[in-house]
Amino acid sequence: MEFTTLGNTNIEVSRLCLGTMTWGQQNTEAEAHQQLDYAVAAGVNFIDTAEMYPVPPFKETQGLTETYLGTWLANRSDRDKLIIASKVCGKALFVPYLRDGKVKLDKQNIHQAVDASLQRLQTDYIDLYQTHWPDRETNYFGQLGYHHAPEKDGITIAETLDVLGGLVQAGKIRMVGISNETPWGCAEYLRVAKAQGLPRIVSVQNPYNLLNRTFEIGLAEFAHRAHVGLLAYSPLAFGVLSGKYLNGARPAATRLVLWDRFSRYTNPRADAATAAYVKLAQENDLDPAQMALAYVNSRPFLTSNIIGATSMQQLKSNIDSIDIKLSKKIVHAIDAIHEEIQNPSP
Repeated sequence: MEFTTLGNTNIEVSRLCLGTMTWGQQNTEAEAHQQLDYAVAAGVNFIDTAEMYPVPPFKETQGLTETYLGTWLANRSDRDKLIIASKVCGKALFVPYLRDGKVKLDKQNIHQAVDASLQRLQTDYIDLYQTHWPDRETNYFGQLGYHHAPEKDGITIAETLDVLGGLVQAGKIRMVGISNETPWGCAEYLRVAKAQGLPRIVSVQNPYNLLNRTFEIGLAEFAHRAHVGLLAYSPLAFGVLSGKYLNGARPAATRLVLWDRFSRYTNPRADAATAAYVKLAQENDLDPAQMALAYVNSRPFLTSNIIGATSMQQLKSNIDSIDIKLSKKIVHAIDAIHEEIQNPSP
């Protein structure tokens, strides 16, 4: 396993992070524990979850992912060697069952959220606590065509960061991160932290994969200059980059079959790009999914690549991607495909 420093701290996290959003929906508690045992034995020390998980979010399953992780943690003696990350929901209409549908990134909501997560996780602290998405209306989850709506700004970043700073002082969380954020949001978190002496964000968790490299446009420079590294989610684009959905194939019990909401990476341009990437991998005797992960692993602005799996076979293959080093020839070929079909699924 390879390790990277988290932000401007001295904390090292594995280059691969175990994602958990299928636990409680597509994976049982026993399967979650099996994944955890295998990943940690392979050198993974970084585990990412969220109060909203599993996904898709439903009232009946909300919190099960953290609960499964908590029952596993309760039987471990090495909690101090693991980096546990979780997230608090921002303002949203799609979780009406959470805190009476009044979720927002203010003191009352964040305190309730972190206390509930700590109880489910059966731990005294969360290493990295992240805002899951902005409280203001802006572009995230693939939304394009920015429309300025200051009347929908919600809780200010300054107020949110002040609350998170209080939780750091209280010892409930160690570090602060952001997710699904824009360059402006990242800059504002950094500005407020410096101006008010509040905790500095150490990471930004955004989508990054061969079909969506938009992180490179505005946020990659922050990762380098401000030490706010990328925690890449959806590195396989909901499994699309494995090639298993090409030519209209829809394997049973996969996310694209079970739920309509997972359509972000399925459109004609994305299909064409995927076919090209899969062909490139096969021509070079590479597994397409491992090639896609290896590319993400190789990015200099990456802190950790969040891998997820619904089977042990998938997990083992994903973890093995850390040992694959792509040649300059293959990287140039990947970039050539990207130049021809740029960000088909932003």
